[in-house]
Amino acid sequence: MAQHYTYIVFAAEWPFWLFFLLSLVALIVFFALRERKIRRASAKEITKHQALVNLELHAFQAQMDPHFIFNSLNAIHHYILTTSTDMASLYLTRFSRLMRLMIGNFNKEWISLQDELDALELYIQLEQLRFDEQFDYQINVLPDVNKQFTLIPPLIIQPYVQYAIWHRLLLRPQKSGGQLLVTICKEKDRLFIQLEDNGVLITEILDGTGERQASGIDIASERLYMMSEKYHMQASIKALQVYDASQAPIANRLIISMQHVGARQSLAG
Repeated sequence: MAQHYTYIVFAAEWPFWLFFLLSLVALIVFFALRERKIRRASAKEITKHQALVNLELHAFQAQMDPHFIFNSLNAIHHYILTTSTDMASLYLTRFSRLMRLMIGNFNKEWISLQDELDALELYIQLEQLRFDEQFDYQINVLPDVNKQFTLIPPLIIQPYVQYAIWHRLLLRPQKSGGQLLVTICKEKDRLFIQLEDNGVLITEILDGTGERQASGIDIASERLYMMSEKYHMQASIKALQVYDASQAPIANRLIISMQHVGARQSLAG
């Protein structure tokens, strides 16, 4: 009878130990898969961050173009020798301010729209000096946009302005009369940055074809899309042509659209 009882105990205990063992294995597998998933997500996030940092570095290098720096200083030197030291001092001051803003904005994810436009205007003014004022410019910010409290990624607008100047306005047959218009407005919760110029009609700005002086616009668009994915900004870039009443193309237009981001929103992000 005792032997039969012992057999029953072991027979009853075997499923318990089997359940315990299977549960332990299941827990180990679960935590191992969970750890693997966390590591993959972390590695993916690190890779994205490194890619964004590399793009920021390339954007800074593109903006600090050695040819632009050399030619700007050369133009200022020409002013010193041939015209007015007051004008030379003015442009030298603008150049130093631009360098300070570029370096100060480097490696930042967000800057105020005011800072971006300050740097942009200094850049355009120096390009006007370099190219003997072959073009005029105008920057319009509509009243519903608060320049101080609207935040955008740095180095986003300038590459497209540079492209419009170098590859459109300066290629006009006429060496004067170029027009560059930058308009910034807001519609509901979206910010719109519109660039328009009357330079030569070039349509391959976004499709990767055509020879370019620098890859600044490619870097700018990639950075914007990465920031859009990270902060859910739903950013977009659209290039098109402007037509007159007879449907003849007369100008180029580029529209950068993104979710409007204020100072408090960026801190929450």
